[in-house]
Amino acid sequence: MSTETKPSSISPPTPGDGHLQAGLKNRHLSMIAIGGVIGAGLFVGSGAGIASTGPGILLSYALAGVLVVMVMRMLGEMAAADPQSGSFSAYADRALGRWAGFTIGWLYWFFWVVVLAVEATAGAKILNGWLPGVPQWAFALIVMAVLTATNLFSVSSYGEFEFWFAGIKVVAIAGFIVVGVLAVLGLLPGTHAVGASNLTGHGGFLPHGVGAVFTGMLTVVFAFMGSEIVTLAAGESADPEKAVSKATNSVIWRIGVFYLGSIAIVVTLLPWDSASVKSSPYVAVLEHVGIPGAAQLMNVIVLTAVLSCLNSGLYTASRMAFSLGRRGDAPRAFAKVSGRGVPRTAILASVVFGFVAVFFNYTYPDSVFQFLLNSSGAVALFVWLVICFSQLRMRKIIERESPERLTVRMWLYPYLTWATIGLIAFVVVYMFTDHDGRIQMILSLVAAAVVLVAAAVVARRRRSVSGGS
Repeated sequence: MSTETKPSSISPPTPGDGHLQAGLKNRHLSMIAIGGVIGAGLFVGSGAGIASTGPGILLSYALAGVLVVMVMRMLGEMAAADPQSGSFSAYADRALGRWAGFTIGWLYWFFWVVVLAVEATAGAKILNGWLPGVPQWAFALIVMAVLTATNLFSVSSYGEFEFWFAGIKVVAIAGFIVVGVLAVLGLLPGTHAVGASNLTGHGGFLPHGVGAVFTGMLTVVFAFMGSEIVTLAAGESADPEKAVSKATNSVIWRIGVFYLGSIAIVVTLLPWDSASVKSSPYVAVLEHVGIPGAAQLMNVIVLTAVLSCLNSGLYTASRMAFSLGRRGDAPRAFAKVSGRGVPRTAILASVVFGFVAVFFNYTYPDSVFQFLLNSSGAVALFVWLVICFSQLRMRKIIERESPERLTVRMWLYPYLTWATIGLIAFVVVYMFTDHDGRIQMILSLVAAAVVLVAAAVVARRRRSVSGGS
């Protein structure tokens, strides 16, 4: 398979001519970058990680955070030099070959359409708790339909929705951290300074040993999936190079404040092995400091996070499908855009699969849907590996063809790139030692093998067509 593709033009696109519309403003991209890091898993799923690792979960988040920072820096280098709607899939296409861009693009699309079902169901459960007279499936249908309409209308409407969704998440986390710090210091009524008693007591900082840090890292890694969305969205902004540079430079403090900061408050303020922390750590903290209606307040915040993730998931899946269509790796209809500059067919195709996955979630949750979840579980690691290897090649291509476009550079290239590859490889190998991780990795590898076979079939068909013409 050929490793060469023509670099796409980065001149301002016009809607309706096969190009996406540059309808995202700087404030949209800033919130997309921040919101992409804060998922519903932070509010809900972090309890399981704390329970399995103890206070040492902070090390798990720190290690996973280092991975994300390195990967985002590499991706930022490529995206600032050549903004693409397909982001890392387009770079893999050029740097590693058509097979790589095809495979990672479709796997990434598959990951996000499964996420659509997960988030739609999670949102439906919260809404059903408030209005039990309406069945969950109806709420899931309504949520999917509303956000589909938003994405179909224009990219600016997606950006506006995400701006406010992400804004609520940011305010919520910032408020939580402020309240938590005051409680840890004993400055709130009814609280006293806790010191490090909860960090060192109850079995110590690493009650389950050092190995638990890596086990916890397996759950944490997937919470960071979404950081890369801003590099896909940058192609639909007026100044993509500046947007990408700003987003990748700020990823360190975003992870440090939102994840490490808020989790540190949880494990410092409350015993890590308490039942309330395992079930809902953020609610437990709010109830501990006496915030009235903490559970319902957190439900509102989680619902916002769910809608944000669903909104971004549909956007991301459709843009990846659009990019695959432009490169001939998906039906050409995916590459067509409406008069408003949105890839209507790509959006509808993505949401149809999402609706099918929602159906399986309600009818076969422990078989078909669990299979879909597990077979997309390790995609984040595959994506990060592809980004690393693509950057190794793309740096040389950019330096040769347009060195002036290297406005963002990977630190200590190529040494940190190889170190990141080594750390990701370690996580992949470690997944085989964990029961749930092993299932996810095996099924994800099966899914990757299927897509690789499809890539070979498409490449052969492409060669036969070109040879016969």
